[in-house]
Amino acid sequence: MGSSFGTLFRVTTFGESHGGGVGVILEGCPPRLDLDLKKIQVELDRRKPGQSKITTPRKESDQVEILSGLDDNKTLGTPISMIVRNKDQKPSDYKDMQKIFRPSHADATYHVKYGIQASSGGGRASARETIGRVAAGAIAKQLLFKANSTEVLAWVKRIHNIEADISPSLVTINDVESNIVRCPDSQVAKLMEKRIEEISRQGDSCGGVVECVVRNVPLGLGMPVFDKLEADLAKALMSLPATKGFEIGSGFSGTKLLGSQHNDSFISSPKEGALKTLTNNSGGIQGGISNGEDIILRIAFKPTATITKEQKTIDASGKEVNFKAKGRHDPCVLPRAIPMVESMVAIVIADHLLRQKGQCSLW
Repeated sequence: MGSSFGTLFRVTTFGESHGGGVGVILEGCPPRLDLDLKKIQVELDRRKPGQSKITTPRKESDQVEILSGLDDNKTLGTPISMIVRNKDQKPSDYKDMQKIFRPSHADATYHVKYGIQASSGGGRASARETIGRVAAGAIAKQLLFKANSTEVLAWVKRIHNIEADISPSLVTINDVESNIVRCPDSQVAKLMEKRIEEISRQGDSCGGVVECVVRNVPLGLGMPVFDKLEADLAKALMSLPATKGFEIGSGFSGTKLLGSQHNDSFISSPKEGALKTLTNNSGGIQGGISNGEDIILRIAFKPTATITKEQKTIDASGKEVNFKAKGRHDPCVLPRAIPMVESMVAIVIADHLLRQKGQCSLW
């Protein structure tokens, strides 16, 4: 019912933002994979609240508990279940939520669809649900790196109208983690940080764009027609909270080019059986199948819906009311969205890697 993703490498998340905890069940991970459990916690720490002055002040340690699927840190091939307990819930901040529909939140649509909603926080619509995705994505990252030295790396490209010009082929994890905005350009990052603080002081919020690169991508990932690799990437990333746009390669800017300008010409590759293109307007995917070039994509995040400015809305009876949000929320979701984006991309690539091996490796 909408809480599972993937075909062979399959994740199912559970839990509400202010309930007992949130987590994930990961099925299909190959057996005998040696896992570094510290790397799972590192990814959760990158996602957790309260990590800087430009994120929500909610304090959660987000310590992961692995309940099944491992023996001495080695995968068994059976379902891996992981949970993070909620510690800093404040349901009182949301006592009026069942009566008043917060603008641009899921309150109204959940209420209309189900006739009931979580009584505190955003429930399943909260970004806290992504803890399970990030935990599963951390395993997917380790699988991909050990299988093919594949690396997934994302960064903040734009905050509001401040944009950084980043070379996807050169950026490193140290560049991304060098500042609290997670923008590899340190000078632009300072401007972004200042802008987020200014907007937050005004009781408002802002959005932006995250860019992501996948390096050392195996050739041949993706299925024709409905399961094209970019189609699954788009679904995975657009399932994240606050996302409003997806593009890959040249994206929308490619529509301004002629075919003769946009086509990626094939050239001789130094590796036998490999493909090489002169340009990469396709973003590493052609015909829905990876061509071995870097996969480069971008995802747009809207301004955080919860702001402290007074807004007009309606209550459950349809009566117009004035509403001023309470609770602890990010004025800009992008810095904490980086591990979420990386995780969903890694889960898709891992899933298609297993599907490719299953279908095409017998002979």
